Amino acid sequence: MRKLIIAAVAALTLNAGSAQAAGSEYHPPLMDADWSFEGIFGQYDQKQLRRGFQIYKEVCASCHSLRLVAYRNLSALGFTEDEIKEIAAEYEVRVEHDDAGNELTEDGEFFTRPAKPSDRFVPPYPNEAAAIDANGALPPDLSLMAKARVGGPEYIYSFLMGFVEEIPAEVKNQKGFTENEDKAFNLYFPGYYNSMPAQMTDELVEYEDGTPMTADQHAKDISAFLNWAAEPELDERKSLGLKVMLFLLVLTAMLYALKRKIWADVKH
Repeated sequence: MRKLIIAAVAALTLNAGSAQAAGSEYHPPLMDADWSFEGIFGQYDQKQLRRGFQIYKEVCASCHSLRLVAYRNLSALGFTEDEIKEIAAEYEVRVEHDDAGNELTEDGEFFTRPAKPSDRFVPPYPNEAAAIDANGALPPDLSLMAKARVGGPEYIYSFLMGFVEEIPAEVKNQKGFTENEDKAFNLYFPGYYNSMPAQMTDELVEYEDGTPMTADQHAKDISAFLNWAAEPELDERKSLGLKVMLFLLVLTAMLYALKRKIWADVKH
């Protein structure tokens, strides 16, 4: 419990510091996009989620983990049980020991097995040190990215489309701003510079459903997928909320009718 409290305080302190630092920076309004899951009646577009997963699998998964999502969760995207098994089997999971109880192979390596649908997405690196060594910085886990940033999917979409070659005058004229040629400039990223270069390009992946393969469409699809990763229960929650509201409306009407019936013969 003590460690949990310390971690929470540290997180709040870091977030407050980041918010204070970002507060003095110029950032344009987030780019607007029409999401199928917006509003009370909004629901995820399963085809868009599948396209977003394709982008994650073919592009993002080489650096970013998705530790809180299990392969079996892909059934919500319309994948069959056999398809999920096939997707999971492409990755290796390290196990503590083999059937005989040995922890290491004769070469001193850990035992591995093909991932199963019940396993969570296998991260691209064995540990954080390896991830930092390969990228120069730690690529963040994307499981809750849609909740970690103000704006959710709009922020992710804006960030992915926010890599510009010409730095705006509003940024250049800020006190203390210095250009950094070793990192990529992004108009929406706190501090502007990050270690990941622009990823969204036309025909980044090949869609099979005929959807235009533009950088803008790719950014929208992966943003929608990451919102699903953070809120997979969104459709069910909205459906339940609508049922509760309908029940309360019917109950209110019945109680009102009952009240009128009971007090009908009462003279004023």
